[in-house]
Amino acid sequence: MPELISSPTSAAATAAPAATPALAAAVAAALAPRLFAQAAHSDIEGNFPSEEFDWLREAGLLTAPLPAALGGSGLNETAHTYELLSTLRHIGRGNLAVGRIYEGHANALQLIGRFGRPAQVQAWAADARAGHLFGVWNTEAHDGVQLEPLPDGRFRLSGSKTFGSGAGHLSRPLLTAALPEGGGWQMLVLPADTQVPEYDARFWRPLGMRASASFRVDFTGLEVEPEQLLGAPGDYYRQPWFSGGAIRFAAVQLGGAEAMFDETRRFLRALGRTDDPYQRQRLGQLSILIASGQHWLQAAAELAARPGPDAETVVAHANLVRSAIEDICLRVLPLAERCVGARGLLRPEPFERLHRDLTHYLRQPAPDAALADAGRYALTHPRPAHRLWHE
Repeated sequence: MPELISSPTSAAATAAPAATPALAAAVAAALAPRLFAQAAHSDIEGNFPSEEFDWLREAGLLTAPLPAALGGSGLNETAHTYELLSTLRHIGRGNLAVGRIYEGHANALQLIGRFGRPAQVQAWAADARAGHLFGVWNTEAHDGVQLEPLPDGRFRLSGSKTFGSGAGHLSRPLLTAALPEGGGWQMLVLPADTQVPEYDARFWRPLGMRASASFRVDFTGLEVEPEQLLGAPGDYYRQPWFSGGAIRFAAVQLGGAEAMFDETRRFLRALGRTDDPYQRQRLGQLSILIASGQHWLQAAAELAARPGPDAETVVAHANLVRSAIEDICLRVLPLAERCVGARGLLRPEPFERLHRDLTHYLRQPAPDAALADAGRYALTHPRPAHRLWHE
């Protein structure tokens, strides 16, 4: 079992947040090279990037998703979607495993802010300010998680989740559990530093993202209080937030592609290959791809900030964004490999790790269904192309 992080008590746990969303993004951009330099040392199966998350705490990035009134910088507010996506992109540029876990932290705090009662929001914001790491564990194992009401008003958990990123280190994971008799899926936030689940690291034998510690987690026998339940049954799957959140992991993925671009260019410069016409052509193609991904994130942020987009439009556009960025990343990888050749795929060069991590992280659930939904939207809406996504 991995070592469990208990309640944080270090000075880093009380670091001041970045004052504004733009500053949070700038802090993440400045931190990215340090994350990148450390990534090779963290790239161990079952490892967790503890030092890197200490840096994020010290930089105020763990509290940045909170509203300013609760000690954050408002990074999760709709009006600041571009700054959130930029922050995620920069952290992914530094280390995709760190980006994956940080995206879950921001997602959990967003769900708490959206569905929590005022007292819950206050309490969990205080936990975030104290340095607790949040995340979202939703993928069911064969014995999916059940929530059984007890006579004393408490609830007992049974069953498991898989792909529990940050397992053993998230002290406040948010998870979904099935209520009895078809009562729906209920969110809850588990105090995993006191109600400790069982972690199975044997599940995690990945191609890439080794340091994300995405284990199988068994909650059987744990009991929770009513105030640990978040929102109403079914809230987790409410649209547009459930599918629309795909733009967050797409931002992290694009950060990985940007790292591949930056390292490819550095490698070619070091070899003196910048005058080679074929390398120039490949870098031109890579530049188109990276710039396209950045434009997609900008478009996603603009749609989110627009007054009153309907849920169907938000979901369909998010599916376009995740599909486009997946395609961009899948095209970046072979182009970069052609640029660096066999020599570039030898350690200690970072390309082998970047390739593994990005390839693995791109495998998000239901990619075909996401693209088909965007196509269904286009087929069923009569607006011409110039208005389909913009009005």
